[in-house]
This record gives sequence, C-alpha cells and structure tokens, in this order.
Amino acid sequence: MSPITGPGLGLGTWPARRARISPHAPALSDGDRAVDHAELAERVARIAGGLAERGIGPGDRVAWLGVNAVATLETFFAAWRLGAVAVPLNHRLAPAEIGYMLDDCGAALLVHGADADDLVAATAPSVPVVRGVEDLARGPARDDAGAGLDDPAVLLYTSGTTGRPKAAVLTHGNLTWNTVNQLAHVDVCSDERTLCISPLFHCVGLSQVTLPTLFKGGSVELAARFDPAVVLGRIAEARITSFAAVPTMLQMPCEAPSFAATDLTSLRTVVYGGSPVQERVARAWLERGVALQQGYGMTEAAPGVHMATRDGTGAHPPTSVGVPHFFTDVAVERDGRLVPLDDEPGELLVCGPHVSPGYWNRPDETAASRRGEWFRTGDVLRAGSDGWAFAVDRVKDMIISGGENVYPAEVEAVAVTHPDIADCAVVGVPDERWGEVGAAYVQLRPGAALDAEAVQTLLAGRLARYKVPKYVRFVDELPRNASGKVRRVDLRTAAAGAEELS
Repeated sequence: MSPITGPGLGLGTWPARRARISPHAPALSDGDRAVDHAELAERVARIAGGLAERGIGPGDRVAWLGVNAVATLETFFAAWRLGAVAVPLNHRLAPAEIGYMLDDCGAALLVHGADADDLVAATAPSVPVVRGVEDLARGPARDDAGAGLDDPAVLLYTSGTTGRPKAAVLTHGNLTWNTVNQLAHVDVCSDERTLCISPLFHCVGLSQVTLPTLFKGGSVELAARFDPAVVLGRIAEARITSFAAVPTMLQMPCEAPSFAATDLTSLRTVVYGGSPVQERVARAWLERGVALQQGYGMTEAAPGVHMATRDGTGAHPPTSVGVPHFFTDVAVERDGRLVPLDDEPGELLVCGPHVSPGYWNRPDETAASRRGEWFRTGDVLRAGSDGWAFAVDRVKDMIISGGENVYPAEVEAVAVTHPDIADCAVVGVPDERWGEVGAAYVQLRPGAALDAEAVQTLLAGRLARYKVPKYVRFVDELPRNASGKVRRVDLRTAAAGAEELS
C-alpha cells in the first residue's frame, strides 16, 4: 500500500487514505479490469511515478481522452498525486476542437485510451502523447502528498460566450466540499455499487456519485458508452444501488421494451440534473418503485446547488430540484439587493466553498460571472414557502414577447404532456410586431401524426396566449450535446434561415 507523506489533503491522496480503511473492498471496474482500493492506491502511486518520469509536476495539465474506464480515474488520481491538473476531454468532439482545448489549457501531456486512437491521429497534437496507462504504471511509486485544497484539480470545458469553449477551474477544495455536500444530502454507503453512465468529462459523471462513492469506500462500475438496454441489464445483474444521469438517460431506459420486466429493487439512489426531466418520465420510474432525486447545479459549482431529498419526493412534484446543499447559499438580486429565493422567478446567485474560482485564462468572463463572492448562474429559479425550488429556465433562453417574459421550459413542459410528442424545444425568433415570438421544434413519437395547429391548440388550452409559439416545426430528432442538453444555438440558427419563420 502506498504511504502518504506531507500535509496535503488533495484528491490524489484519497485512494491511499481509503485503502487504509477498506483495502480489499472493490473500488473500480469497467468490464475489462477491476481493482480494489489497495490496488487502486498502488497503481495511482506508480502511474504518478511514470508521469513524473515524463516531467509532469505541480500545476502541469494532464489531458485524458477516451471513454469511461478504470484508466481514466487512475490517470486523474495520479495527476492529482503530483499536484498536476487533470483535463478530461470530450471524445465525441472533432479533431480541431480537441486541438483547440489542448492548446487552450497548455497541456503538458495527453494520455488516451485505445478507443481514441483514430481521434488522436486525426488531431495530431503538438504535445507528448501516451497511449494507455500500463507503461506509466511501471514507474517508481510516488508518495507525494499531492496538492492543497486551494490548488486547481481539474479543468472542465463548458460553452463560452464568444463561441469558443472555456474551462471552469475546479480546485481540490471545490470537489471535496461538493462531496461533503452530497454525503450530507444523500445516503451513500460503504457497500454502494454505483454505475457511472455519465461521461467523466462531465461534472455529473465525476462529482455526483463517483467521488462520493469512492470517498465512502464503495465501488464504481464505469460504462464506456450509454446504452439503455445495457444499463437496465447491469442494474439487475450487478445489483446496482445508485447512478447519476441527465434526463435523456432516464427517458430512454423507461421507454425500452425491457423496462417493465427489469429488476430494479437494488436501486437506492438515482440522482439527475442538467435540465428538467419530463414529469411522465419521473412518474414512470416512480411506478417501478424508484424515486428520482432531481438536482440543480452547474459545472462552476462542482456541480451541486439544489437537490430533492428522498423523504420529500412524495410530498413535492417530481420536477422540483429540492433544497440547497448543506454548505451552499443561494439568493436572487432585486433592486440592487440580494434577497432569499421566493415564488417570484429570478436569476439565482450561489456562494459556497464548492464554487469555482473562475475560468482558465478568462479574467473578463470570470469577472462578468461574479457579484463579489457570489456566482451568477444565468438560470432562473423560484421557490415555494417551504424552500423547495423549481428551475424555470436560462436567462439567455427567455423570450420577451410584447414586453412579457416567456420561459421556453414552461411551454415545453406542457407540449410533452401530449402522448404523441416525444420532445419539444422552443426558441425565440425576431418579430416586427412583438419583438420576439416563440418557434417550437417538435419531435413526434414513431407513427404519430400531428400538425402545427394541434400543437398550438394544446398549448393555448394551458398557457397564456402570448406564450403560445407562433411557429411550429417538426423534426426527426432534436440536436443535443454530449451531456444530453438540447443545442438551442442550432435551433436558433435553423430558425434564422427558415423562410417560413421570416
């Protein structure tokens, strides 16, 4: 077992610290390899030695490119053991996008899985490249104490206002406090069997179940790719107790033919976030005995801000994002003052030890996102008298039509109540009379037949007239990014170029 020397409390020491408590309990598996906590600690120390032999030291950026695997987390922990910064890259991006991120973060090394061979070859990175971790694992074991809590641990790329992605900096303290918040909110046990179905380049995959489970001494099974039938099979076969997901990862399994017959009795905790889930999806899981706990967060908060509690889900709508995490403070700004969140929708501001210090080499965007110590989320929330909150929409997605605020998420939630509508997204388009009006992009279920008038009639029966989209277009599938969120920028571009919307 690798020892720890020095006072460092960073994430790189976690495997060794956990191995002192439960060395032979299973830690990670991916279908090809499995390691217990003692083996994980030993491999992390040796991979850190291999990285050090290649010149990696404190503050250097070590990029990872590949699907979820044991090697992914081994690379992260080994980099952290040296005080280096992990940079997980989205393996679904184009070579030019990968190249931009490697240059932007100033990567000192790229480590990649075999699945990314072609992508790496097409990218032709200008930094040193290592394929897999086995050569690195032949290095001498390092007993570095790693980094301090204020040191950067990971760069997670998110969309930028200039059209180029920007990297949110998360420190060791940010991720540690997020773990503490999660454990205060969710009962994670030492016998936890977590299925990591969200990609580890996304904060849901890394922070919401994986790190808390490893902290508690449970095991994490890493899924290389999301397949609803495979996920259902693994839940039943491996007696999975928990997983974290984005809404599309919940919708697809409950629409799979095997959903009704799958044994889900082992599931104790299913948390999700990223965007609101359709109420019928939440109820489909609830009817199978699984109470989903919706959370609200963002990469910059590492990511948790709000989450529903298990004992409160029955008394509140399944679309509520619950209450703030333990060490999280929230407010809205009105008339220049910060006031508590209430039933009047407003942009949420967040403060806490889990909130990112800023964006990598983006001082202007960092400053624009702050109000003193508070982070401006850009999201509109409201809360009931009991403090349980609801995510209303993004500030930038709000449509102002004839001086009235229209929140697309509200319109979309009504649209998907129709049994023939699988999904819907609404964006604003310019209008000479009203300034802006809504354009709805509707994805029908296979074999369904609806026209625009039927959709508008449905909405008019449930919403104020000014909220009903002026235009309705039908699409085979809504465009989504790697985390399952609808790419509204693509829909706005399509709307701008559509003759019938001009």
